[in-house]
Amino acid sequence: MSDNRQRLRVTIRGVVQGVGFRPFICRLATDLGLQGWVNNSAQGVLIEVEGSREQLEIFFQRIKQEKPPHSIIQSIEPVFLDVIGYTKFEIRHSIDGDKTVAILPDLATCADCLREIFTPTNRRYRYPFTNCTNCGPRFSIVEALPYDRFNTTMKNFVMCDACQAEYEDKSDRRFHAQPNACPQCGPHLELWDRDGKILASGDSAVLMVVDAIREGKIAAIKGLGGFQLMVDARNQEAVQQLRYRKQRQQKPFALMYPTLELVKEHCQVSELEAQLLRSPESPIVLLQKSKIFKKPLHEPIASAVAPGNPYLGVMLPYTPLHHVLLADLGFPVVATSGNLTDEPICTHEFEAIQRLRSIADIFLIHNRPIHQPVDDSIVRVIMESPTVLRRARGYAPLPIIINTKSQILAVGAHLKNTIAISINQQIFISQHIGDLETALTFDTFKKIIKNLRKTYNFQPQAVACDLHPDYLSSQFAQQLGIPIIPVQHHYAHVLSCMAENQLTGTVLGIAWDGTGYGLDGTIWGGEFLLITETSFQRVAHLRTFPLPGGDKAIKQPRRVAIGLLYECLGDALFEMRELATLQAFSAQELSILSTMLKKNLNTPLTSSAGRLFDAIASIIGLCQQSTFEGQAAMELEFALLDLKTDERYKFNLLKPTKANMPAIVDWSYLLQGVLNDICSGLSSGHISAKFHNTLVEIIVAIAQSASSLRDIAKYVGEKQIVLTGGCFQNLYLTERAIRRLREEDFLPYWHQKIPPNDGGIALGQIVAASRELINNG
Repeated sequence: MSDNRQRLRVTIRGVVQGVGFRPFICRLATDLGLQGWVNNSAQGVLIEVEGSREQLEIFFQRIKQEKPPHSIIQSIEPVFLDVIGYTKFEIRHSIDGDKTVAILPDLATCADCLREIFTPTNRRYRYPFTNCTNCGPRFSIVEALPYDRFNTTMKNFVMCDACQAEYEDKSDRRFHAQPNACPQCGPHLELWDRDGKILASGDSAVLMVVDAIREGKIAAIKGLGGFQLMVDARNQEAVQQLRYRKQRQQKPFALMYPTLELVKEHCQVSELEAQLLRSPESPIVLLQKSKIFKKPLHEPIASAVAPGNPYLGVMLPYTPLHHVLLADLGFPVVATSGNLTDEPICTHEFEAIQRLRSIADIFLIHNRPIHQPVDDSIVRVIMESPTVLRRARGYAPLPIIINTKSQILAVGAHLKNTIAISINQQIFISQHIGDLETALTFDTFKKIIKNLRKTYNFQPQAVACDLHPDYLSSQFAQQLGIPIIPVQHHYAHVLSCMAENQLTGTVLGIAWDGTGYGLDGTIWGGEFLLITETSFQRVAHLRTFPLPGGDKAIKQPRRVAIGLLYECLGDALFEMRELATLQAFSAQELSILSTMLKKNLNTPLTSSAGRLFDAIASIIGLCQQSTFEGQAAMELEFALLDLKTDERYKFNLLKPTKANMPAIVDWSYLLQGVLNDICSGLSSGHISAKFHNTLVEIIVAIAQSASSLRDIAKYVGEKQIVLTGGCFQNLYLTERAIRRLREEDFLPYWHQKIPPNDGGIALGQIVAASRELINNG
């Protein structure tokens, strides 16, 4: 053995399992003539190789330069040691230990697998579970770490000789592909009726479900992370029937198109949006409908898909099953979550028969178990960057890195719930769970917490929750028997955006949403928070107004509008009979509301920007009752589409009269301006644009005066502005705010990887709890 030989040990942490990292290392070491081994550990990938110092340094550099495309290296630690005398290179069995490795999200079908699926002579022709190291199921099938077949739901499918040969062949792209399978040894399809009777199996089941969809029937399809309900998107009657059965009145349905070319016939698609549609994450992308078509559309999308909405939520096929189905159909389908409205997605075929039998006509199922329910992700392009609005398939549970060693469980918010855990400077954020409004969703919430804790052997030292004591998530946290750290809702919003953008120092956070429990007992939602290294201060907020009926007003913008108008006009508002808001009530209802407001009965105060959107939408006649969250605000945004104006309304900034009191943004001039414009006959779109522009100028004004508002020396000269909360899902508001802040030399930050809505709350809760644990020693 030559004296210049050395042994190199490399420890790699990050997203390095399920991406073909071990096969890559094996091929690289063999190519360089090195001996040694590689294996998966619960922390990542471990490597030992022996060779000359020059060979080892080349090996180390090539790992970083040529790593598999879906891998993410968070740390790579080399150590040079004495040689042992390895004689070959091998992939060794995985080892256990403290579990900190990131699980890869599920990946859309790659081009190589797609070619095989549509090649008649290939043994995987039309096989709906084709995958390789570059694509296929990951997070949805993982039961434990490290990532090996026996730790996934594929453990009961024994590979045939042909698949085993691929698995062991270093030159094959299925070398150590854990979910590897084929028609002889892998999962298979069956078509069931509503009673669970088998109608067909294999490819015959696909052909029958295609015929059924063509006939206008509703099909429940067991996909990657749960069931989807599919129907011909061109068939108005079929889509309306789906709405009726699913109890989903107006909320837009997502669409799946067979090709990008057909998407471009119906929608405006930028290059970035096209990249997102074709990406391994393959999310639903919000696209603006085309106004001018290059050629006549003989079969347009049914209006019932997205009533009154200028956008469509569009995705492309992302599994082999989807590719085969959509290729046979040749037209777009509605592809919505397999559930009743407000319930969690179904993941098991017997569960689907029970819960979806009143919705679906037929059921296309398979026998690969789904361990983690995973819905489709939703993305919107804002400022020429993707912003994730629902973080699930393709993105979860990739971690966010922060500087903490605390082990904390965060149970998130009540709406759009996600949960999170922190381990070794990594925050793993769960997939979208949903609104904790039903017992079934709450059960899913508890199951996902249990799964994450089991997967990572996670024992939290504290649990973070929302400050609201009545939230189910907060009550769950109180039952765990470990230290509980309540976190104010909007503080969590700002910290979430800071963590995503790796921000430190002092930040002015603008947290605008619908509802959040305030420190003063009111409902917050139009907040300007000054964030320091250790805490936060409320430096300003929107003027409060009453919500007649409390929670009842959330689904009735007309009630919110009555509260807003009463705050400024008092009883005089009830004389404005021509106003759209008043016309939405009967005389008896208005009398009851008048009494409630005069006597302050069930009329909690709110500073919510989201409720301000609701009120204006009602006043100008766009939306009086909401059938889904954010509907009124969306219609207000859509009204100004393509309208360009810099006009705005007046507003007043009321500076604090006492120390430690926040400034108040008085919107009464804005409201009066809206009423004047209604009287003068200005269009709702023009009024909406002026309203949005005013909100942006409010943001700029507070940013410019924030240092003097609280006389905080640390803030002087700071330029970091964070935009967060559900209101910043609004394209026009967010982009205009960013541009105006930049014009005034501020540094605006917004969400991209983590949702700006309550889906990002759990991340902020972890950061807040970590701060408290550090401050308390």
